[in-house]
Amino acid sequence: MAGEGHHGGVTAVPTADPVAADRPAVGPAATDPGTLEALAGLVGDGEVVVLSGAGLSTDSGIPDYRGVTGSLRRHTPMTYQTFLRDPRGRHRYWARSFVGWPQIREARPNAGHVAVADLQRAGLVAGMVTQNVDGLHQAAGARDVVELHGGLDRTICLSCGDVADRGELHERLRAANPHFGPHVDEVNPDGDAELPDELLDGFVMVDCRACGRGPLKPDVVFFGETVPRDRVDICFAMVEQAGSLLVLGSSLTVMSGYRFVLRAEKLGIPVGLVNLGPTRGDAKVDVRVDAPLGSVLPDLVRRVTA
Repeated sequence: MAGEGHHGGVTAVPTADPVAADRPAVGPAATDPGTLEALAGLVGDGEVVVLSGAGLSTDSGIPDYRGVTGSLRRHTPMTYQTFLRDPRGRHRYWARSFVGWPQIREARPNAGHVAVADLQRAGLVAGMVTQNVDGLHQAAGARDVVELHGGLDRTICLSCGDVADRGELHERLRAANPHFGPHVDEVNPDGDAELPDELLDGFVMVDCRACGRGPLKPDVVFFGETVPRDRVDICFAMVEQAGSLLVLGSSLTVMSGYRFVLRAEKLGIPVGLVNLGPTRGDAKVDVRVDAPLGSVLPDLVRRVTA
């Protein structure tokens, strides 16, 4: 899922960079103790607003859209327009999502998620915004997380607006598809899995439990869909009151997260960034650490809580 530009735009579908795809993968830079100390100084002052992206969840087995080069991986995500207008595309999404959901459901928080929750418990984090839809921040114990792009653990009916638990839908789909269950080794960031088209015709989708119609949609923001304005306004307000903005695991390639970095820069609010590989915001941040989040963030917690 990705965010839209400012308040009125829509999400842009990421496209592969053919030049970047031909470049060799960029390995993690050596973590400079001085840079980590600067990051600790930023976070140690408190009133931090965290903005997290898909790179924080890769250690939990959920892939990100882009590799460390910043180029798009093979998977092209579902768009809002396709989901609404193409019944076949919608059917394909739900078949793939049915297969992929158990892996998302069973994913567990990694050391990075735990470290962020520890920073919040230590009173250093004033607000949390995530671009992720996997619920792993909350599973790690974080509170009051703003899910910018919604959550895969819920569904919404586009006819009546009923919001339901994704686990309940999965059980209904299992009953309707007792023999549909091809094995997959990896899911996509938006919760579906790659399946050959010849398997899709055997999948049966169910209607809304409340109104008997539908269609049902995961309660997430697809590419091409507008993030609710009130949600964006809440995030901007958090950033504007922050002592610093800490970006974790986001390439900032789309405006969804990058706009908050731009707002912080405009207001003179310092920005720290931890990501494996280059980002769109590298020139805008005050402290940048290019290293695995699963090792940097626990170290950061030790430094600021010692």
